[in-house]
Amino acid sequence: MSRAALLVLADGRFPAGGHAHSGGAEEAVKAGRITDAVTLEAFCRGRLHTAGLVAAGLAAAAAHGMDPLDLDDAADARTPSAALRPAGRKLGRQLMRPARATWPAPGLSALAAARPRGAHQPVVLGLTARAAGLGPEDAAYCAVYESVSGPATATVRLLSLDPFQATAVLARLAPEMDQTVAAAVAAARRALAEGVDALPRVSAPLLEIGAEAHGAWPVRLFAS
Repeated sequence: MSRAALLVLADGRFPAGGHAHSGGAEEAVKAGRITDAVTLEAFCRGRLHTAGLVAAGLAAAAAHGMDPLDLDDAADARTPSAALRPAGRKLGRQLMRPARATWPAPGLSALAAARPRGAHQPVVLGLTARAAGLGPEDAAYCAVYESVSGPATATVRLLSLDPFQATAVLARLAPEMDQTVAAAVAAARRALAEGVDALPRVSAPLLEIGAEAHGAWPVRLFAS
């Protein structure tokens, strides 16, 4: 296993299209729920323990070798918002292209063929980690970090927030990211024996409602 591969996969410059998505931050800024570093931290904390945990569990399970089609169906069931489901699949499709070019693997090619519209991003992320020789914990860390770094980076653009403050928010959340990864990996291990129902299925209703509102905007900076 090359741990340097984890740095490549987690690097924000990896061309997977995530920069075009705010993780709900754009709608939250307009609604007044994110106004500064304090409210950004609260938003990211909520996202970490809901959408982040779910994504990390799916990614860890895919890295463990669970059937990605079952996981993709599980991801669909855990995404009530009709606006977020296609966004998640688009992100998965965008990740699949550089993943197959960087770490060619039969599992990635098979999923791309089975889900031509794109599989959900956490599932593709887990398969990519597996193809790169990484483990479930590595995949979960990528998913967890992405769940909070995306909104933090977007808020810098949306509010002209000091990027040092946004980075400090991520640093303060680091212990909770560790805890979320541990919970996700433990759930993925259980899922090997018990099936996808053992994976996290917590919800974030306000994120889902916000995504529906955001999807109806005629003009927006971010895709989601």
